[in-house]
Amino acid sequence: MSRVAIVKGASPQEITVRALEMTDAHEAVPADRPVLIKPNYINARHPSTGITTDSRVIEGVVKFLKMHGVEDIIIGEGSGFADTFEAFKVAGVDAVAERWNVKLVDLNRDELVEIEPKNPLALRKVKIAKTALESTIVSVPKLKPHRLARVTLSLKNMMGAVTPKGSIHNPLSEKIVDLVSIIKPSVAVIDGIIAGEGHETSGNPVVMNIVIAGTDPVAVDAVGSAVMGIPPSTVKHLRLAEERGLGTCNLDRIEVVGEPIEKVRRKFRTSFLSKILGR
Repeated sequence: MSRVAIVKGASPQEITVRALEMTDAHEAVPADRPVLIKPNYINARHPSTGITTDSRVIEGVVKFLKMHGVEDIIIGEGSGFADTFEAFKVAGVDAVAERWNVKLVDLNRDELVEIEPKNPLALRKVKIAKTALESTIVSVPKLKPHRLARVTLSLKNMMGAVTPKGSIHNPLSEKIVDLVSIIKPSVAVIDGIIAGEGHETSGNPVVMNIVIAGTDPVAVDAVGSAVMGIPPSTVKHLRLAEERGLGTCNLDRIEVVGEPIEKVRRKFRTSFLSKILGR
């Protein structure tokens, strides 16, 4: 069974470390390979809006990696609607990078490598940031629904490594799975400190004070979906990812440690479109 931790608490950094320890995440991260921490900065809004990744969660990931001997750490994102470095600054990620001597990379400006996925569902070729291809990836998305994909969590978060972003749309769910088959996160950490309901950029914050983490990103996203009151079975890209052998989205095959889903679950308001297009 895949193990996923849900940890609730007042210190985002410390509950992130605890969630990663509870799922033995260090075993999925070789110390001799670069590690890319991939947050979600679709725009340059502050994390308190429920749109972007909390820098305190990112700092918890950095602290955990350093505790386990990882020194070559990169925080990288390719924003969809903002200058990436402006988004880093607004969120306080630049300060985290300076404190821990970590490199910041704008994946939109990185060298691109064109990849042709094997046996794709829909994505024939895609240009991916070289840094993402050469690193072990820790995906650190925000806990929030999405208008087209139903949820935007650790799998969909990989779109930030692609240029242009629109190449992953139509059909979105299939192309997310094709992309993840190339750059699958080794660890997923969902920032649910201040989550966002409605849709990916609606700016309707929900205080949850939780972090969800594990080494099966499909399972982590399934638990994140369930926490928002969205059955994982209604999220097409999670079902397809399971069918492709990328992980499990069946809650019966996921061991949840820490807080039970039922204790932290909250029914998130979602976009009408997501209920139709996510299936």
